[in-house]
Amino acid sequence: MIDQRLKKLAQNLVNYSIKLKPNEKCLINAIDVPDEFVTEIIDNVWKCGGIPIVKTTSSKVKSHLTPNYTKEIIEFNTKLEIPLWESLQAAIIVDGSANPFNSNNVSPETKQLISRISNRKYHEIFDKNNVKWVLLNYPNNLSAFNSKMSDEQFENFYLDVCTFDYSKMKDAMVPLKKLMEKTDKVHIIAPNTDITFSIKNQSACICAGEYNIPDGEVFTSPIKTSVNGKVLYNVPCAVNGQIFENIQFIIKDGKIIEAKSTNNDELIKILDTDEGSRYFGEFALAVNPYINQPMYDILFDEKISGSFHMAFGTCLVEAPNGNKSGIHIDLIQIQTPEYGGGEIWFDDVLIRKDGKFVIDELKALNPENLK
Repeated sequence: MIDQRLKKLAQNLVNYSIKLKPNEKCLINAIDVPDEFVTEIIDNVWKCGGIPIVKTTSSKVKSHLTPNYTKEIIEFNTKLEIPLWESLQAAIIVDGSANPFNSNNVSPETKQLISRISNRKYHEIFDKNNVKWVLLNYPNNLSAFNSKMSDEQFENFYLDVCTFDYSKMKDAMVPLKKLMEKTDKVHIIAPNTDITFSIKNQSACICAGEYNIPDGEVFTSPIKTSVNGKVLYNVPCAVNGQIFENIQFIIKDGKIIEAKSTNNDELIKILDTDEGSRYFGEFALAVNPYINQPMYDILFDEKISGSFHMAFGTCLVEAPNGNKSGIHIDLIQIQTPEYGGGEIWFDDVLIRKDGKFVIDELKALNPENLK
């Protein structure tokens, strides 16, 4: 019998995250996800009067396809998918694979082609047609291992995080959104970090379970050429099956001019993807009270309470800054005392120290108040 919390999660995806309406077509795209969870989502789509369109596959199957992809094959497959993407009003993407390519035998060039041709196209269509979507990573053994938990412990943690009362979080985020939208200068200080940039007149967006599960961030974008200084990201980053640790940047007038990491050659290749890949497209503060350590899963890691993240590459349509790229890669710095602490200043006012908000209007976002 399926866990009642999974039933609740399926219901939340349909009713809260995408707010499905009668007669709306909803794609359910599932990779390495148990049938019983997929059918729970389908049942909830039917209950709403929606029309479920289901695509299921496995990473093992993909591992036999992807290594041999050429540009022509990727373009052909993308053309086949476009009529489906154009017909949708909603999409629920559930990924349970430990590695999206299930192997490291896919060349970096092929991975970049998939990102540039296929992924970019469906993002463009979803943005143009205002498709409602939500992304969920389904738990697997590797997730449990990376989080240093047993399978049972991780399952309980996962369900606590994913069935959290995101409506409460959403209400508590409103003051942060308002503050970000009236802020000009951001100054971040931490070990090996001293960075400034402007977010003047930029939109700020609340993320509370409506696009990602788990969730818990408020994001905006820096003025493209305003970023200056140095930054060290203390959370490992996984990109296309490769791990990058201790990423350090020196930035001048918005552009990353120097970069170091434990996988430096590959990092430089990613930074040289295109004209926009050395500029930043996002800045966000994360607040999920149940997530407090990295686990090599960006949907979890970028929501770590007491962290901030910045994405190099394309900006998000909800908070545009004019930067366009074929990539969008989030890099995270945790500022809790265990990770060296840190300070975030808005217009010369300290708003967060060592991972905790220190001004009254934002204290509701501290873990002890959100739980």
